[in-house]
This record gives sequence, C-alpha cells and structure tokens, in this order.
Amino acid sequence: MRTLAAMARTPRIGITTYGRNEEGRFTLNARYVECVRRAGGLPLLLPPGEMHLEEALGLFDAFVMCGGPDVDPKLYGGKAHPQVYGIDSERDASDIALAKALVTRRVPALCICRGIQVLNVAFGGTLVEHLPDEVGEKVAHRGPQREYVPHEVRLEPRSRLAALLGKQSVSPASSHHQAVRKPGTGLEVVARAGDGAIEALEHKEHERMIAVQWHPEYTAHEDPLQQRLFDELVRWAKEQRNAT
Repeated sequence: MRTLAAMARTPRIGITTYGRNEEGRFTLNARYVECVRRAGGLPLLLPPGEMHLEEALGLFDAFVMCGGPDVDPKLYGGKAHPQVYGIDSERDASDIALAKALVTRRVPALCICRGIQVLNVAFGGTLVEHLPDEVGEKVAHRGPQREYVPHEVRLEPRSRLAALLGKQSVSPASSHHQAVRKPGTGLEVVARAGDGAIEALEHKEHERMIAVQWHPEYTAHEDPLQQRLFDELVRWAKEQRNAT
C-alpha cells in the first residue's frame, strides 16, 4: 500500500537533455525546467546514454522529451540532406528507447519538436528531411538563424489536444526544418500547419501522451495555452502515481 507521504509528494518530471557538447557537457534550455516548475512539478534531468533506463523510469512520474538536432535519417530510411545537422547516435539510441518505454508502460509524456520526431521514428514512422523542399516557404517554420517564429496551427476538433487547449487554432513558436511524414504505428495526426506539415500527434492507446512539433516552452511564460501543456502533464503525473 502506498503511504500518504508518497502520494502527496511533488510529481517528479524527467526532462531529457541535449547530447554531449564539444566540452563534454550535457546541457538544456532552462525554459523546460521553468515550465515544469510553474506547473508544480519537480524537474529532474535525464541525459543521453543512461544504461539503467528501466530503473530510471521508476524514479519519474512523467517525462518531457525535449527538442534539439535532427534524428539520423538512416533510422527511418531517409535520405542524406545538407540541412540535416547535429546527428548524435548516443542521443538517438537513448531517446528512441525511452519513447518505446513510455508507450509500453503508459508513462505520461509531452514530446516537443525533436521529441515528436523521435516518438514517430521509434514506432516505424518517417520524417520529411527538409520541409522547404516539399512544402515551400509560404509558412516559415523557423527563422534564418534557427530563430523561433510563430505560425498558425490548426487542431483536429475531436482531438485530446483541442479539448485540452480549448481551441481549434493556435499560433505557437516554432523552430524546425523537419516534420513527420508518415505516422508510426499507433500514432495519429491531430494538427497541421497551413502548408499541410504535421504539427502534432497523439497515441491511440496512450491517452496521456501528446507530441507537438512546436516549442511550447518558448512562450509558456507569457502564453497560458502553452503553459497548459505542462500543467496537464503534471496533473497526469499525479493521477498516474496515485492510481498505481
């Protein structure tokens, strides 16, 4: 039987970090941490390369899979492209293993930018190697120096995401040049940009998982709709922990 103290403790939210930089350091944009704290969660960082993933999973109540560089095209049968950058085999392997475990164990999760791409590849989906080549540049998905830019995203009216945000259209911040091409097994498209690019996925059997192509952490401090994604994650974490 779980003790009252265990049930009452602050939800522990794991956040994946970026890969090793040139100085051998693992880093992360502090905005992710701030979003989790505002939601009432305890942020704990999980760097790539963890050999004891199953044990680590037992320490967390929910996860944020954060953004970052591209997934290796070889992992989804894609093509090499001059715009593909930051390939990190250690991080790819760790993130894909984590994505599979989150679905298998039904751990609440919010997958952001690279996170949605990793989730998709983990379940056999594919990616668009470079969006401008296929959808043009009418919709700017990132700025010239990978800056964050806003653009409209249209949500499927009956999706969990639309119900959560209470909107069928939002204009969040984005900074990406890739997107989901073919959804993986169990995943369904629940949002698109005006050029047709896929902007969000949900898992058909894991109701406490949302994956978005944009960056809610970038504007959450001033946009309650984007902060709501983190608030819901922490709420899910509480419910999941208390029900276990």
